[in-house]
Amino acid sequence: QVQLVESGGGLVQPGGSLRLSCTASGLSFSSYVMSWYRQAPGKERELVASISNFSLSTTYADSVKGRFTISRDNAKNTMYLQMNGLKPEDTAVYYCKASKFRFSAWGQGTQVTVSS
Repeated sequence: QVQLVESGGGLVQPGGSLRLSCTASGLSFSSYVMSWYRQAPGKERELVASISNFSLSTTYADSVKGRFTISRDNAKNTMYLQMNGLKPEDTAVYYCKASKFRFSAWGQGTQVTVSS
């Protein structure tokens, strides 16, 4: 079955960095568009960044442009989110999503907390 597992979350001070990973199994990873979403307490889940099948295109939410970088390694079935210049408002549970046509799958999420 399809499984997405996020890792790399944690507690970091403002201005710090974290690198999230999402490792997929049970699917042909390179044929899926991969995305990172986040959900803060009391807020709706929002798209953070997405990357096309072979990394030809990426998109970012305005709030993270210039600070976050999405990438993928199809040989390792893994997607990454490098987060620099973290702010308290980046605190959320971060989820990865795999999408192909009408099919999508989600990971269980990893907590990112930005606080001094």
